[in-house]
Amino acid sequence: MSNQFTLIREQRFRPFFFTQFLGAFNDNVFKTALITLVAFHASSLSSIDGRTLATLLPGLFILPYFLFSSTAGQIADKFEKSRIIRYVKVFEICIMLFASTGFFLHNIGLLAIALFMLGMHSTIFGPVKYSYLPQHLKEKELIGGNGMVEMGSFVAILLGQVLGAWLAAQSNHEIITSISVLVIALIGYWTSCGVPNSPAADAMLKINWNPITETYRNIKFIWQHQTIWLAIIAISWFWFYGATLLAQFPSLAKSVLYGDESVFILLLTIFSLGIGIGSLMCEKLSKGKVELGLVIFGAIGLTLFGIDLYCSSTSIHESLNNKAFFDYLSFVSKHYDAHGQIILAYWRLLADIALIGFFGGLYIVPLYALIQTRSESSHQSRVIAANNILNALFMVVSAIFSVLIFKQGYSIPQLFLATAMLNVVVALYLCVRQPEYLKSFMAWVKR
Repeated sequence: MSNQFTLIREQRFRPFFFTQFLGAFNDNVFKTALITLVAFHASSLSSIDGRTLATLLPGLFILPYFLFSSTAGQIADKFEKSRIIRYVKVFEICIMLFASTGFFLHNIGLLAIALFMLGMHSTIFGPVKYSYLPQHLKEKELIGGNGMVEMGSFVAILLGQVLGAWLAAQSNHEIITSISVLVIALIGYWTSCGVPNSPAADAMLKINWNPITETYRNIKFIWQHQTIWLAIIAISWFWFYGATLLAQFPSLAKSVLYGDESVFILLLTIFSLGIGIGSLMCEKLSKGKVELGLVIFGAIGLTLFGIDLYCSSTSIHESLNNKAFFDYLSFVSKHYDAHGQIILAYWRLLADIALIGFFGGLYIVPLYALIQTRSESSHQSRVIAANNILNALFMVVSAIFSVLIFKQGYSIPQLFLATAMLNVVVALYLCVRQPEYLKSFMAWVKR
């Protein structure tokens, strides 16, 4: 059996895996429940327009990554990691108690503060999450371990969003949402108690509490290590690409595909499963090594199927005449054109989304493993913290990029096409700046 699946049996990996899974799951249950409530019941929460709130709230979750990542990286390097994980889970329980008050009082202010604190919780956990693995896994296990973590994260995101949307739609959502997020947080703390001791990487580190100067110091450090810098830029680009697609899935489902909420969930499910499968396949395709050739292979797939997503979504949009809304079952059933011929563009679109996810998994996992193996052990958490800051920055730029594209009068499929073409530029940049990527890819293809 593959090494990555046997890891789940071992104490050094299993409690950590389920702790991070439940953390990502709870984040998305709460975020999705809140945004769904805002979208459909804004008047009971605030006098502010629901669309404005739905746009602002995700920014509150991302903001802590800019404010606290540099400090979180130092804390993860200075202190024993299993203890940090348990403190973070206690913090999560407190946040969910606070959020429950906001749900019962229908107070958007309290819920917004809870969302900000949840972002802080994720910011603190992030550097611990990726610097924990190199301490407990052998180098040949890192690809498989990272693949499991990435798969778990995206499955948790998917399940969390589905559950969060369902909870918010219930008539007694205040009670069941509060109970749900609290129970998940408590189970997360219970699993964290099994995480093994992880000695401090640099116990003598003196923490710089100034986020501005420390962020500058972290960025300067990774810039001096160009292999790590380029890997982080490549990872951040993936979050740009993914954020661009995911942010448009609701509008794609409604305005382009004429589907209801279930079609949006179908698109999200297909994408998440694609990433999960791609992440798990990395170990088999790389044979346990940090295989940079997979990054270029993944980038090729992201471009090819991003372009085809433009073609298939445009084809569907132009073929629809009655504009009647589909649910997910009617969406995946057979469709015929005016001449009685079966329209395959629906399944083609789903295949495109699945394959974008699949190649995204192949692209991202080796990059995380590269950072973990090339970073000095005393600086791993701070490197991950710098990575998180740049990831957040690229996601913000993704939103700005999308707005600018739409202001020029372009459509959602055209946005996907532009993103796929930009991916070519990023892949070429990687190969030019660090030929090891292209050489590894050529060697991997010939193997």
